[in-house]
Amino acid sequence: MTKPASVEAYLAALPEDSRAALEKLRKTIRSAAPNATETIAYQMPAFKEDGRLLVSYAAFKDHCSLFPASGTVRDRVGEELRPYFSGKGTIKFQPGKPLPAALVKRIVKIRLEEIAARR
Repeated sequence: MTKPASVEAYLAALPEDSRAALEKLRKTIRSAAPNATETIAYQMPAFKEDGRLLVSYAAFKDHCSLFPASGTVRDRVGEELRPYFSGKGTIKFQPGKPLPAALVKRIVKIRLEEIAARR
């Protein structure tokens, strides 16, 4: 994939199943962090809060991922994330089996708390 100029351009270039999964994820993140701004970071769609990376997400050949940019998320959510974790901080899921909205909102809430604590 070439470097996307916008989140919309990134999503438009994806296969339908990945696009649908990431659009649902995007909507859930936006509802949990209504003041966050969208951007492209590291060639992926991302949300920032107070200029700090909140979360980013991406589609790959055989899965989608959410990147919470925080070990605290893993520590606080624990067992609920175990089926999705890959590596230190990557949360992987299949386009046809999106992450539960409640779980995404919980991750975003934890990240918002982390960012607020650094102010």
